[in-house]
Amino acid sequence: MVTEFLSYAIPSALANFISSLYTVVDGIFVGQGVGDTALAAVNIVLPFTVVLFGIASMLAVGGGALVSKNVGANNIDKALNIFRQVMKLLLIICIVTTIVCVAFPEQIVRMLGATDNLAPMATEYLRYYAIFCTPNLVGIVLNSFVRNDNRPKLAMVSTIAGAITNVILDYVFIFPLGMGIKGAAIATGLGQIVTVSMLLPHFLRKRGVLSFGNASLNKDTLKEVLNVGFPSFFGQLSFSIIVFLHNIAFSNYMGEMGISTYSIINYITTNIYMVLLGLTFGAQPLISYNFGRKDKYKMLKFYKINVISSLVVSISAAAACYIFGTHVVGIFTTDPKIAELAYNGIKIACLAYIVGSINLDTLVYYQAVEIPLFSNLFCIFRAMVFLPICLYVLPKIFGLNGIWASVLISESLTFIVMYIIANVKKYTDIVLNKEKKAEALEEAAIM
Repeated sequence: MVTEFLSYAIPSALANFISSLYTVVDGIFVGQGVGDTALAAVNIVLPFTVVLFGIASMLAVGGGALVSKNVGANNIDKALNIFRQVMKLLLIICIVTTIVCVAFPEQIVRMLGATDNLAPMATEYLRYYAIFCTPNLVGIVLNSFVRNDNRPKLAMVSTIAGAITNVILDYVFIFPLGMGIKGAAIATGLGQIVTVSMLLPHFLRKRGVLSFGNASLNKDTLKEVLNVGFPSFFGQLSFSIIVFLHNIAFSNYMGEMGISTYSIINYITTNIYMVLLGLTFGAQPLISYNFGRKDKYKMLKFYKINVISSLVVSISAAAACYIFGTHVVGIFTTDPKIAELAYNGIKIACLAYIVGSINLDTLVYYQAVEIPLFSNLFCIFRAMVFLPICLYVLPKIFGLNGIWASVLISESLTFIVMYIIANVKKYTDIVLNKEKKAEALEEAAIM
C-alpha cells in the first residue's frame, strides 16, 4: 500500500513543488528586476488569485472524488458525465472572471487593500493575470482529473513543463525585455497554456475513462460536486483570508515594509504548503476509490500514510528554514532590514505547517468520504475564529513575533478542537454504514 500511495503522492507532490518553485522564481525576478514595491503589489493581489485557485480546486477535488468513487463502484457512465459537467461549468466561470477582472482591476485591488503607491502595479498585474484565467484554472482541474484517471505521471510532467516555460519566460520578459510586473503575469499564463496542451490529448484521444463531450448541466449533480469540493474552495478562501488579515496587520504595524517582508515569507512557505497539498491530492483518489469499494481498512491506511508523509515533509522544511533561511531570504531582496525581518519571521511561520499538515490531510480525507461539514469546520476555525483572535491578542503581548506566531497558534487550536469533535475512525464507520444502508434501500426498491 505504501508503494501504491507513493506512486500517486510523489508525482503529485513533485509537480506541486515545481509549480510553487516557479512562483518563488517569479518572486525572485520581480524582487530583483522590478523592486520590493512590486513584491508588495503581487502580495496585494494574492488573496484574489488564491480564491480563483480555490474555485478550481473545488471543482477538481469535488469532481475528482466523485469520479473515483463511481469508478470504484463500476459506475463508469456516471463518472464520465460528472467530468463533462464540471468542465462545462469551469469554462463559464473562467469567461465571467476574465471579463470582470479586465474591466474592473483597479476597483478590485483597492478592495484588497492596495495603497495609492501599490495600486498601479497591482492593477497591471491583475489585468494581465486575468487575461490568462482560462488556462490557469483549466490546467489545475485537468491535472486533478488526469490523476483520478490513473495518469499521475502525466499530471507531473505537464506541470513541470509549464513551470520550466514560466521560469524561462519570466527571465526574458522581466530582464531583457523590461516588461516589469506584467511580464511575470504573462509568463505564468503562457506556462499554463503549455501544461494544458500536454493534458488535452489524454481526453481527446480517450486514453482513459474520461473524455470530452457535451453534457447538460444538472443541478443535483453539480450540487453534489460543489458540496464535496466546497471545503477545497473554503480552504483556499481561508488561506486568502489569512493573507488579507496579515497584510492589514503588517500595514498597520510596519507599513509597506511589513507587506514586502510578508510577501517574501509567503513565497517561501507556499513551497511547503504546495508539497503538502500535493501529497493529499495524491492520497485523495486512492481514498475515494476505496470508499466506493467500501474498503475501510485501505481508506484509513492511506490516511495514516498521508499523515506520516506530511509530518516528515513539514518537519524537514522547518529545519531547512532554520538552517538556510538567511540565504534563501537574501535571494528576494537587497534590503538588509527586510532580509533580517523576513528571516526572523520564517523561523516562526514555518512551524505552523507541522500542525497544519495534519489539519490539511484530515480536511481532504473528509472530502474524499463525502463529509464536507467537518472539512468546512476546519476552515472556519483556523481562518475565521482563531486567527483573527490571535492577530488581535498576540501582537499586543509579543509584538511582531505575535503576528508571526498567529497561524501556528490558530492551527494548533483547530487541531485540538477537531480532534475532539471529529474522530476519523468513528466517522469512517458512520459514513460506510450509511452508504451500505442506502445501497440496501436501492436494491429493495428495484426488487
